[in-house]
Amino acid sequence: MSALAFPQTSTTRRVGDDERASILAAPGFGQHYTDFMARARWTAEGGWGQDEVVPYGPLELSPASAVLHYGQEIFEGLKAFRHADGSVWTFRPEANAERMQRSARRLALPELPVEDFLTSLKAVVAADEPWVPEATSEESLYLRPFMFASEEFLGVRAAHEVDYYVIASPAGPYFPRGVQPLVVWITDEYARAGAGGTGAAKCGGNYASSLLGKREAAENGADEVLFLDSETHTSIDELSGMNVVAITKDGRLLTPSLTGSILEGVTRLSILRLAEDRGLEVHEQKLVIERGRAAARVRRDHRDVRLRHRRRHQPHRRVPLEEGFLDRRRRRLGRGHPGAAQGAHRHPVRPDPGPSRLADPAGVSGT
Repeated sequence: MSALAFPQTSTTRRVGDDERASILAAPGFGQHYTDFMARARWTAEGGWGQDEVVPYGPLELSPASAVLHYGQEIFEGLKAFRHADGSVWTFRPEANAERMQRSARRLALPELPVEDFLTSLKAVVAADEPWVPEATSEESLYLRPFMFASEEFLGVRAAHEVDYYVIASPAGPYFPRGVQPLVVWITDEYARAGAGGTGAAKCGGNYASSLLGKREAAENGADEVLFLDSETHTSIDELSGMNVVAITKDGRLLTPSLTGSILEGVTRLSILRLAEDRGLEVHEQKLVIERGRAAARVRRDHRDVRLRHRRRHQPHRRVPLEEGFLDRRRRRLGRGHPGAAQGAHRHPVRPDPGPSRLADPAGVSGT
């Protein structure tokens, strides 16, 4: 039972039907926003409360708000899709809720109960149901829950006042070129996160630290950047916005083990479960880049990826990577790879709750 209800305080829409239809015809990604948003506030004295759905609009923050000075904030991202019968669903939103709780613990923020997280999503989707695109392609309604330290205070400690919001944005393909093979640039100049840091939390600082690497990738004609470990720049961590999975010709699925510097993706977890169901041998282990020998058939969802690598301290040299990702002479599990036998293990099979229904044409249904 959710303690928060997120009642809607106004039904007045800020965007007319014609303008909304024009936006939905070509939504892009992260460019347009819906009519309403959910919000709640936590205080050290009273816990969570002040929950409601209100018209979308600017926030009022003090210049001394703790988030502006100490970066105490986290967020999530997931999509709502319309099915052919008009109903609206998301995929495993409880996994996003649980990950947001883990992020909150790492950033010393209060944990929002899973049921309250799900209630906030359903409230926004119910209010903004006309913004969910029709079931004709990969368009969706992107949902962005986020939490930040709103207390007016200058001093290094966890905030005593925290705000939670959910905003929504109609979304087309994330990559401008759509669904086709990606070009990935491997950087060893920059790292996304380090040992003992916040790499396993979904917080803005991790993404800010990825921006120079992402710019480097774009300058070299790539769609995405792949980060290596911060200490040795030899083992794979993740891309700027996705995890890494490699599939070998002999039917093994390899992915970097979670070291604390990698964000555990909901898509990653789902792929590992589906791979086992389809008979692939799943291993989480350390994946080492072989200099001069290339990398991989990497997948995010169903997108193939090609990799390019720049040798360290040669800023303008482009080295196209040949097929092979793991050096097959040295990296057969248990043969010549010092960490293979110890680091590899089968991924445990976890029950899959499946998709969650958020709304039908008349309103919101239960999950």
